[in-house]
Amino acid sequence: MRNFKYYILFLLLSLVSLLNIRAQEPSKAPIRLAIAGVTHGHASFILGRKNKSDFKLVGIYEPNLELALRYAKTYNFCPKIIFNDLSKMLDSVKPEAVCAFGSIYDHMSVVEACAPRGIHVMVEKPLATNVEHAEKMEELAGKYHIYLLTDYETSWYPTTAKSFQLVNDSNLIGSIKKVVVHDGHQGPKEIGVNKEFLDWLTDPVQNGGGALIDFGCYGANLMTYLMKGKEPVSVTAVTRQFKPEIYPKVDDDATIIINYPDAQCIIMASWNWPFSRKDMEIYGNSGYIIAVNNNTLRLRSGKMDTEITRQVTSKDIPVYVDPFSYFADVINGEIKMTDYDPYSLRNNLIVVKILNAARESAKTGKTVQFEN
Repeated sequence: MRNFKYYILFLLLSLVSLLNIRAQEPSKAPIRLAIAGVTHGHASFILGRKNKSDFKLVGIYEPNLELALRYAKTYNFCPKIIFNDLSKMLDSVKPEAVCAFGSIYDHMSVVEACAPRGIHVMVEKPLATNVEHAEKMEELAGKYHIYLLTDYETSWYPTTAKSFQLVNDSNLIGSIKKVVVHDGHQGPKEIGVNKEFLDWLTDPVQNGGGALIDFGCYGANLMTYLMKGKEPVSVTAVTRQFKPEIYPKVDDDATIIINYPDAQCIIMASWNWPFSRKDMEIYGNSGYIIAVNNNTLRLRSGKMDTEITRQVTSKDIPVYVDPFSYFADVINGEIKMTDYDPYSLRNNLIVVKILNAARESAKTGKTVQFEN
């Protein structure tokens, strides 16, 4: 009996010691993060990010030293972490992850440099300017086992997450028949983006096009998620230059029609809206869901006499409102993406194929068929 008591005491003491050891263990070390390019206006999202311990900024690659120093002063980071050579930066500071905030065309060179070094990458939307780049990036990510994510503002929206939940987990609207997506603003020059951003955003090579690429990608990404990664049957597009004096090299307005066997998506992407907008309408055979903005939903089903409006926040639906927190959790294995997740490589390869087809359709005046 005495031995049994000693045994129990020994177990209790061992448990207390174990708990004390774990309590003294340091928290998970922040991921070493570098930034490849800061000419994209959204670089401020990561440079101005406050009170987060998931990443530690260790390096910035930017050939434009004047711009990089300007950001160093604005966001109070040490100029010594600025490099004008991407490979040298990667080898010197040895990041575990890189966020690309240069031109869309430059995404390819970032992945070419990072993948063989085993460095995970997140790029700003879209993934690439053309299918050749996108497929090469996919190949490199697979070969070297890195995560390659694409960030969209609408991926952070509580209304986006709630819309998908209502489509997939309830019979509120029935099967999807038509989706209409409006994205854009008055124009990049009109809203005052900086010169470095405007220079490549209006370049047909560095951006891949104008409004068609800049804002058409949102609808393609959302529709690919709603279709659970299914490729479309065909794509038809019309582009316009309503302001050739401002945007002489690229389109400033695009209408894209994406056809599926049982559904259709219409994307209206423009630098000519009277105000900024990112909204989505999902119509089923028994109701509709309209995501007016990031927090407001309008709903109606066959069981409702009138439309209802709901306010949705991240407290109502699980959603990452910070894309960098999502990136960190993917790297740390805290979350696993589906093949058609809005950030996922598979989804965004399809997005590039849709945009490529839309660009070809607008150029030739013909519908582009997909090989399924």
